[in-house]
Amino acid sequence: MKSEGVSPQDKGTEERLFSWPHLLVWEALLLLGTTLVLLLMGMFITAPLRAIADPDVTENPAKAPWYFLNLQELLLHMNASMAGVIIPTLILIFLMAIPYLDRHKADVGLWFASEKGKKIALFTTAYTTVLLTGLILFNQYIRVKSLVPKFDLISWNMPILNRLYFIGEPDLLSGWVIPIAVMIGLIVLLTLILQRWLRPNGRELLIAYFTGFIATYVVLTIVDLFFRGYGMNLIAPWNLPPGGLSF
Repeated sequence: MKSEGVSPQDKGTEERLFSWPHLLVWEALLLLGTTLVLLLMGMFITAPLRAIADPDVTENPAKAPWYFLNLQELLLHMNASMAGVIIPTLILIFLMAIPYLDRHKADVGLWFASEKGKKIALFTTAYTTVLLTGLILFNQYIRVKSLVPKFDLISWNMPILNRLYFIGEPDLLSGWVIPIAVMIGLIVLLTLILQRWLRPNGRELLIAYFTGFIATYVVLTIVDLFFRGYGMNLIAPWNLPPGGLSF
């Protein structure tokens, strides 16, 4: 009698549940429950609609949809090309590359992979939240642009360098060099701390980097959504002007 085949990672000793009907039934219940909640909200909660948009008047603050607020927050701290194009592209490439970088066979499918992974995720969340909040406050009240001179190579008459896209921009230091140095420096510092403290393997390091990305996304979204008022300056949430929330 032919035995049932198993995958190389499945030893065949644990009890297994099939997707039908166990998983599909729960997914169907969640779908129906979510639909019911949305239906009740639509029936009994009045949507907070404002006046018809005026194309001749720009709102202050003018905020993007909530899911793009993290990118809008980045625009306040670095060059627009890097914040809106380069960084998102690099992040997407990294996220797509994770399955190819993580080749470990152990602990597949387990949340955080191990107890060490949980500690790494918690520490990375705290590390990212505290340092990112500090950087936002620093750039709001001290401003990097006020500490560094404008670096305009166009006036140096160097045509070879000026052909590069960003080399002649006045914010070369404050918009490019310093943000890149800070991002790389914080990633390297996190890696060194984790290597010295917990000695993570490759998968656990990827957990740290992915957790840092999620924490960054959440912090930037919260700051831009609830703490940016007139002129996109920091303000207490209860002092937000009309239209200060993007939903």
